[in-house]
Amino acid sequence: MKRFFKPIEKEGSSKKAALSPSLKDGDDSEASVSDKKEPLKFITWNANSLLLRVKNDWPEFTKFVTNFDPDIIAIQEVRIPAAGSKGASKNQGELKDDTSTSREEKQMLMRALSSPPFANYRVWWSLSDSKYAGTALFIKKCFQPKKVFFNLDRIASKHEVDGRVILAEFEEFRLLNTYSPNNGWKEEENSFKRRRKWDKRMLEFVIQSSDKPLIWCGDLNVSHEDIDVSHPEFFSAAKLNGYIPPNKEDCGQPGFTLAERKRFSAILKEGKLIDAYRFLHKEKDMERGFSWSGNPIGKYRGKRMRIDYFLASESLVDRIVSCEMHGQGIELQGFYGSDHCPVSLELSEASFCPESQKS
Repeated sequence: MKRFFKPIEKEGSSKKAALSPSLKDGDDSEASVSDKKEPLKFITWNANSLLLRVKNDWPEFTKFVTNFDPDIIAIQEVRIPAAGSKGASKNQGELKDDTSTSREEKQMLMRALSSPPFANYRVWWSLSDSKYAGTALFIKKCFQPKKVFFNLDRIASKHEVDGRVILAEFEEFRLLNTYSPNNGWKEEENSFKRRRKWDKRMLEFVIQSSDKPLIWCGDLNVSHEDIDVSHPEFFSAAKLNGYIPPNKEDCGQPGFTLAERKRFSAILKEGKLIDAYRFLHKEKDMERGFSWSGNPIGKYRGKRMRIDYFLASESLVDRIVSCEMHGQGIELQGFYGSDHCPVSLELSEASFCPESQKS
Protein backbone atom coordinates (compact mmCIF):
# COMPACT_ATOMS: atom_id res chain seq x y z
CA MET A 1 0.00 0.00 0.00
CA LYS A 2 1.53 3.29 -1.07
CA ARG A 3 -0.58 5.77 0.87
CA PHE A 4 2.11 8.43 0.83
CA PHE A 5 1.79 8.47 -2.95
CA LYS A 6 -1.34 8.05 -3.92
CA PRO A 7 -4.78 -24.60 -3.69
CA ILE A 8 -7.31 -26.46 -2.95
CA GLU A 9 -8.80 -28.74 -5.66
CA LYS A 10 -12.25 -29.02 -4.16
CA GLU A 11 -13.99 -28.19 -0.95
CA GLY A 12 -12.29 -30.05 1.86
CA SER A 13 -9.38 -31.26 -0.21
CA SER A 14 -5.81 -30.74 0.93
CA LYS A 15 -3.83 -30.00 -2.18
CA LYS A 16 -0.91 -27.74 -1.41
CA ALA A 17 0.71 -24.93 -3.35
CA ALA A 18 3.61 -26.26 -5.38
CA LEU A 19 6.51 -25.71 -3.00
CA SER A 20 9.74 -27.49 -2.22
CA PRO A 21 9.76 -31.19 -1.25
CA SER A 22 9.72 -30.30 2.45
CA LEU A 23 6.28 -28.79 1.94
CA LYS A 24 4.76 -31.52 -0.20
CA ASP A 25 1.75 -33.59 0.78
CA GLY A 26 2.48 -36.65 2.88
CA ASP A 27 5.70 -35.28 4.38
CA ASP A 28 4.57 -35.64 7.96
CA SER A 29 8.07 -36.37 9.25
CA GLU A 30 8.77 -32.64 9.52
CA ALA A 31 5.43 -31.70 11.02
CA SER A 32 5.71 -29.83 14.28
CA VAL A 33 4.86 -31.77 17.39
CA SER A 34 2.31 -30.00 19.54
CA ASP A 35 0.03 -30.92 22.39
CA LYS A 36 -2.25 -27.99 21.60
CA LYS A 37 -5.67 -28.91 20.25
CA GLU A 38 -5.92 -25.86 18.00
CA PRO A 39 -3.82 -22.91 16.79
CA LEU A 40 -3.31 -20.33 19.55
CA LYS A 41 -0.58 -18.00 18.26
CA PHE A 42 -1.02 -15.91 15.13
CA ILE A 43 0.85 -13.29 13.11
CA THR A 44 -0.52 -11.05 10.37
CA TRP A 45 1.76 -8.96 8.16
CA ASN A 46 1.45 -6.92 5.00
CA ALA A 47 4.84 -7.76 3.49
CA ASN A 48 4.64 -5.19 0.67
CA SER A 49 6.18 -7.80 -1.69
CA LEU A 50 7.15 -11.10 -0.10
CA LEU A 51 9.88 -11.62 -2.69
CA LEU A 52 11.54 -8.31 -1.79
CA ARG A 53 11.41 -9.26 1.87
CA VAL A 54 13.10 -12.58 1.04
CA LYS A 55 15.81 -10.75 -0.92
CA ASN A 56 16.48 -7.99 1.57
CA ASP A 57 15.06 -8.65 5.03
CA TRP A 58 14.67 -12.40 5.50
CA PRO A 59 17.22 -13.07 8.28
CA GLU A 60 15.59 -10.49 10.54
CA PHE A 61 12.05 -11.68 9.82
CA THR A 62 13.14 -15.30 10.25
CA LYS A 63 14.51 -14.47 13.70
CA PHE A 64 11.23 -12.79 14.62
CA VAL A 65 9.16 -15.79 13.52
CA THR A 66 11.52 -18.21 15.29
CA ASN A 67 11.24 -16.29 18.56
CA PHE A 68 7.46 -15.83 18.47
CA ASP A 69 6.78 -19.31 17.06
CA PRO A 70 3.31 -18.64 15.61
CA ASP A 71 0.96 -21.45 14.69
CA ILE A 72 -0.38 -19.41 11.75
CA ILE A 73 1.14 -16.61 9.67
CA ALA A 74 -1.19 -14.56 7.48
CA ILE A 75 0.51 -12.52 4.75
CA GLN A 76 -0.99 -9.79 2.60
CA GLU A 77 0.31 -7.99 -0.47
CA VAL A 78 2.59 -10.86 -1.43
CA ARG A 79 2.80 -9.35 -4.94
CA ILE A 80 3.73 -12.60 -6.67
CA PRO A 81 1.96 -13.32 -10.00
CA ALA A 82 -0.22 -16.38 -10.43
CA ALA A 83 0.79 -19.25 -12.70
CA GLY A 84 -0.25 -19.00 -16.33
CA SER A 85 1.22 -17.61 -19.52
CA LYS A 86 0.42 -14.17 -20.87
CA GLY A 87 -3.11 -13.99 -22.22
CA ALA A 88 -4.11 -17.34 -20.72
CA SER A 89 -6.28 -18.00 -17.67
CA LYS A 90 -4.34 -18.00 -14.41
CA ASN A 91 -4.06 -20.52 -11.59
CA GLN A 92 -4.29 -18.23 -8.58
CA GLY A 93 -3.21 -20.95 -6.18
CA GLU A 94 0.15 -21.54 -7.90
CA LEU A 95 3.24 -19.37 -8.38
CA LYS A 96 4.16 -18.23 -11.89
CA ASP A 97 7.17 -20.11 -13.34
CA ASP A 98 6.81 -20.04 -17.13
CA THR A 99 9.61 -17.52 -17.77
CA SER A 100 13.25 -17.54 -16.75
CA THR A 101 12.70 -14.60 -14.43
CA SER A 102 9.64 -16.08 -12.76
CA ARG A 103 11.37 -19.45 -12.33
CA GLU A 104 14.34 -17.79 -10.69
CA GLU A 105 12.08 -15.80 -8.36
CA LYS A 106 10.07 -18.88 -7.47
CA GLN A 107 13.20 -20.85 -6.68
CA MET A 108 14.48 -18.07 -4.45
CA LEU A 109 11.19 -17.99 -2.56
CA MET A 110 11.01 -21.76 -2.25
CA ARG A 111 14.51 -21.94 -0.81
CA ALA A 112 13.53 -19.43 1.85
CA LEU A 113 10.33 -21.30 2.72
CA SER A 114 12.10 -24.67 2.80
CA SER A 115 14.41 -23.55 5.60
CA PRO A 116 13.59 -23.40 9.33
CA PRO A 117 11.29 -22.27 10.75
CA PHE A 118 9.15 -22.01 7.60
CA ALA A 119 9.65 -25.66 6.64
CA ASN A 120 7.32 -26.50 9.54
CA TYR A 121 4.44 -24.74 7.79
CA ARG A 122 2.18 -25.62 4.92
CA VAL A 123 1.40 -22.72 2.60
CA TRP A 124 -1.72 -21.72 0.70
CA TRP A 125 -1.62 -18.95 -1.91
CA SER A 126 -4.22 -16.72 -3.51
CA LEU A 127 -2.53 -14.59 -6.14
CA SER A 128 -3.25 -11.83 -8.62
CA ASP A 129 -2.49 -11.94 -12.34
CA SER A 130 0.46 -9.59 -11.83
CA LYS A 131 2.81 -8.45 -9.08
CA TYR A 132 -0.05 -6.88 -7.19
CA ALA A 133 -2.02 -7.67 -4.04
CA GLY A 134 -2.33 -11.39 -3.20
CA THR A 135 -2.37 -13.28 0.09
CA ALA A 136 -0.69 -16.29 1.64
CA LEU A 137 -1.48 -18.42 4.67
CA PHE A 138 1.17 -20.41 6.54
CA ILE A 139 -0.21 -23.05 8.92
CA LYS A 140 1.88 -25.39 11.02
CA LYS A 141 1.57 -28.91 9.70
CA CYS A 142 0.25 -30.17 13.04
CA PHE A 143 -2.79 -27.87 12.69
CA GLN A 144 -4.25 -28.71 9.32
CA PRO A 145 -7.60 -27.03 8.61
CA LYS A 146 -10.73 -28.97 7.71
CA LYS A 147 -11.35 -26.77 4.67
CA VAL A 148 -9.69 -23.84 2.91
CA PHE A 149 -11.47 -21.41 0.62
CA PHE A 150 -10.21 -18.45 -1.38
CA ASN A 151 -13.43 -16.44 -1.50
CA LEU A 152 -16.07 -15.08 0.85
CA ASP A 153 -18.78 -17.23 -0.75
CA ARG A 154 -17.03 -20.47 0.29
CA ILE A 155 -17.14 -21.86 -3.24
CA ALA A 156 -14.55 -24.54 -3.98
CA SER A 157 -11.68 -23.52 -6.29
CA LYS A 158 -12.91 -19.94 -6.76
CA HIS A 159 -10.50 -17.10 -5.91
CA GLU A 160 -11.42 -13.50 -5.22
CA VAL A 161 -10.18 -10.93 -7.71
CA ASP A 162 -6.55 -10.02 -6.93
CA GLY A 163 -6.29 -12.89 -4.43
CA ARG A 164 -7.58 -10.91 -1.47
CA VAL A 165 -9.07 -13.72 0.64
CA ILE A 166 -8.00 -16.97 2.28
CA LEU A 167 -10.50 -18.58 4.66
CA ALA A 168 -9.42 -21.57 6.76
CA GLU A 169 -11.93 -23.56 8.77
CA PHE A 170 -10.83 -25.40 11.90
CA GLU A 171 -12.84 -27.51 14.31
CA GLU A 172 -13.42 -24.69 16.79
CA PHE A 173 -13.19 -21.51 14.68
CA ARG A 174 -12.70 -19.97 11.25
CA LEU A 175 -9.68 -17.87 10.35
CA LEU A 176 -10.10 -15.21 7.66
CA ASN A 177 -7.07 -13.53 6.09
CA THR A 178 -7.89 -10.52 3.89
CA TYR A 179 -6.11 -7.78 2.04
CA SER A 180 -8.94 -5.27 1.90
CA PRO A 181 -8.91 -2.89 -1.08
CA ASN A 182 -7.80 0.69 -0.53
CA ASN A 183 -10.63 3.20 -0.62
CA GLY A 184 -8.76 5.48 -3.00
CA TRP A 185 -9.43 9.17 -3.40
CA LYS A 186 -12.26 9.49 -5.93
CA GLU A 187 -15.82 8.49 -6.78
CA GLU A 188 -14.66 5.91 -9.32
CA GLU A 189 -15.21 2.21 -9.98
CA ASN A 190 -11.79 1.19 -8.61
CA SER A 191 -11.93 3.62 -5.73
CA PHE A 192 -14.92 4.49 -3.50
CA LYS A 193 -17.31 2.14 -5.34
CA ARG A 194 -14.98 -0.84 -5.03
CA ARG A 195 -14.53 -0.29 -1.29
CA ARG A 196 -18.27 0.13 -0.70
CA LYS A 197 -18.94 -3.18 -2.46
CA TRP A 198 -16.22 -4.87 -0.41
CA ASP A 199 -17.59 -3.57 2.88
CA LYS A 200 -21.10 -4.67 1.93
CA ARG A 201 -19.83 -8.19 1.22
CA MET A 202 -17.85 -8.26 4.47
CA LEU A 203 -20.94 -7.24 6.43
CA GLU A 204 -22.92 -10.04 4.80
CA PHE A 205 -20.10 -12.52 5.44
CA VAL A 206 -19.72 -11.83 9.17
CA ILE A 207 -23.49 -12.03 9.70
CA GLN A 208 -23.73 -15.31 7.81
CA SER A 209 -20.72 -16.77 9.65
CA SER A 210 -22.15 -16.47 13.15
CA ASP A 211 -22.48 -20.26 13.54
CA LYS A 212 -18.80 -20.57 14.51
CA PRO A 213 -16.28 -18.19 16.16
CA LEU A 214 -14.32 -16.08 13.68
CA ILE A 215 -10.80 -14.67 13.80
CA TRP A 216 -10.42 -12.09 11.04
CA CYS A 217 -6.95 -10.72 10.41
CA GLY A 218 -5.04 -8.81 7.79
CA ASP A 219 -4.57 -5.39 6.28
CA LEU A 220 -8.13 -4.10 6.57
CA ASN A 221 -7.16 -0.67 5.23
CA VAL A 222 -9.19 1.31 7.77
CA SER A 223 -8.40 3.15 11.00
CA HIS A 224 -11.49 2.91 13.14
CA GLU A 225 -11.14 5.81 15.59
CA ASP A 226 -9.06 8.97 16.07
CA ILE A 227 -6.91 7.02 18.51
CA ASP A 228 -5.90 4.72 15.64
CA VAL A 229 -3.95 7.38 13.74
CA SER A 230 -1.03 9.51 14.83
CA HIS A 231 -2.35 12.81 13.46
CA PRO A 232 -6.17 12.81 13.09
CA GLU A 233 -6.36 16.37 11.76
CA PHE A 234 -3.75 15.69 9.08
CA PHE A 235 -5.49 12.55 7.84
CA SER A 236 -8.97 14.09 7.98
CA ALA A 237 -7.85 16.99 5.78
CA ALA A 238 -5.78 14.96 3.32
CA LYS A 239 -6.47 15.51 -0.40
CA LEU A 240 -5.07 14.26 -3.70
CA ASN A 241 -4.28 17.10 -6.11
CA GLY A 242 -6.87 19.29 -4.41
CA TYR A 243 -9.79 16.99 -5.29
CA ILE A 244 -12.80 17.19 -2.94
CA PRO A 245 -15.34 14.31 -3.14
CA PRO A 246 -19.04 15.23 -3.59
CA ASN A 247 -19.94 13.50 -0.31
CA LYS A 248 -18.13 15.05 2.66
CA GLU A 249 -18.05 11.66 4.40
CA ASP A 250 -15.69 10.46 1.64
CA CYS A 251 -13.21 13.27 2.28
CA GLY A 252 -9.81 12.63 3.79
CA GLN A 253 -7.10 9.99 3.78
CA PRO A 254 -8.12 6.62 2.35
CA GLY A 255 -8.70 4.41 5.37
CA PHE A 256 -9.73 7.33 7.58
CA THR A 257 -12.80 8.75 5.86
CA LEU A 258 -15.94 8.97 7.94
CA ALA A 259 -17.82 6.74 5.47
CA GLU A 260 -15.29 3.89 5.82
CA ARG A 261 -15.17 4.17 9.58
CA LYS A 262 -18.96 4.06 9.88
CA ARG A 263 -19.15 0.96 7.71
CA PHE A 264 -16.41 -0.68 9.77
CA SER A 265 -18.36 0.07 12.97
CA ALA A 266 -21.41 -1.62 11.46
CA ILE A 267 -19.36 -4.70 10.53
CA LEU A 268 -18.02 -4.99 14.08
CA LYS A 269 -21.46 -4.52 15.63
CA GLU A 270 -23.43 -6.82 13.35
CA GLY A 271 -20.70 -9.45 13.31
CA LYS A 272 -20.30 -9.29 17.11
CA LEU A 273 -16.56 -8.82 16.66
CA ILE A 274 -13.97 -7.49 19.09
CA ASP A 275 -10.92 -5.48 18.04
CA ALA A 276 -8.36 -7.53 19.99
CA TYR A 277 -5.65 -4.86 20.13
CA ARG A 278 -7.98 -2.07 21.27
CA PHE A 279 -9.64 -4.43 23.77
CA LEU A 280 -6.29 -4.76 25.55
CA HIS A 281 -4.80 -1.32 24.82
CA LYS A 282 -7.21 1.46 25.73
CA GLU A 283 -4.79 4.39 25.49
CA LYS A 284 -3.05 5.92 22.49
CA ASP A 285 0.54 4.74 22.08
CA MET A 286 2.53 7.09 19.84
CA GLU A 287 5.53 4.77 19.80
CA ARG A 288 4.07 1.29 19.23
CA GLY A 289 0.38 1.81 18.59
CA PHE A 290 0.36 1.84 14.76
CA SER A 291 0.90 -0.81 12.11
CA TRP A 292 1.53 1.36 9.04
CA SER A 293 3.95 4.26 8.70
CA GLY A 294 4.33 6.79 5.93
CA ASN A 295 7.44 7.39 3.88
CA PRO A 296 10.23 8.58 6.21
CA ILE A 297 10.99 11.25 3.60
CA GLY A 298 8.37 13.88 2.81
CA LYS A 299 5.13 15.15 4.31
CA TYR A 300 4.07 11.68 5.50
CA ARG A 301 7.13 11.29 7.72
CA GLY A 302 5.94 10.31 11.20
CA LYS A 303 2.34 9.96 10.01
CA ARG A 304 1.09 6.55 11.08
CA MET A 305 -2.10 4.50 11.07
CA ARG A 306 -3.36 1.29 12.63
CA ILE A 307 -4.91 -0.54 9.70
CA ASP A 308 -3.80 -4.14 10.40
CA TYR A 309 -6.03 -6.07 12.78
CA PHE A 310 -7.05 -9.15 14.62
CA LEU A 311 -10.82 -9.14 15.05
CA ALA A 312 -12.32 -11.95 17.11
CA SER A 313 -15.85 -13.07 17.83
CA GLU A 314 -17.18 -11.94 21.19
CA SER A 315 -17.29 -15.57 22.29
CA LEU A 316 -13.46 -15.60 22.17
CA VAL A 317 -12.92 -12.44 24.21
CA ASP A 318 -12.07 -14.25 27.46
CA ARG A 319 -9.36 -16.17 25.65
CA ILE A 320 -7.44 -13.14 24.32
CA VAL A 321 -4.07 -13.19 26.07
CA SER A 322 -2.17 -10.62 23.99
CA CYS A 323 -2.35 -8.61 20.79
CA GLU A 324 0.70 -6.52 19.92
CA MET A 325 2.21 -4.33 17.22
CA HIS A 326 5.80 -5.40 16.63
CA GLY A 327 7.11 -2.24 14.99
CA GLN A 328 7.87 1.13 16.51
CA GLY A 329 9.03 4.64 15.76
CA ILE A 330 9.05 6.74 12.62
CA GLU A 331 12.21 4.98 11.38
CA LEU A 332 10.21 1.76 10.94
CA GLN A 333 12.05 -0.41 13.42
CA GLY A 334 10.55 -3.92 13.34
CA PHE A 335 8.87 -3.41 9.96
CA TYR A 336 11.37 -5.71 8.17
CA GLY A 337 11.49 -3.59 5.03
CA SER A 338 7.72 -3.21 4.62
CA ASP A 339 5.63 -0.14 5.36
CA HIS A 340 3.63 -2.36 7.74
CA CYS A 341 4.82 -4.12 10.87
CA PRO A 342 3.70 -7.59 11.96
CA VAL A 343 0.82 -7.82 14.43
CA SER A 344 0.42 -10.80 16.75
CA LEU A 345 -2.44 -12.43 18.60
CA GLU A 346 -2.24 -15.06 21.31
CA LEU A 347 -5.20 -16.98 22.73
CA SER A 348 -5.45 -19.18 25.78
CA GLU A 349 -6.54 -22.77 25.34
CA ALA A 350 -10.26 -23.40 25.21
CA SER A 351 -12.03 -25.11 28.06
CA PHE A 352 -13.56 -28.09 26.38
CA CYS A 353 -16.78 -29.13 28.05
CA PRO A 354 -17.87 -32.79 27.91
CA GLU A 355 -21.00 -33.37 25.85
CA SER A 356 -22.82 -34.65 28.94
CA GLN A 357 -22.38 -31.27 30.62
CA LYS A 358 -23.60 -29.16 27.73
CA SER A 359 -27.09 -27.77 27.96
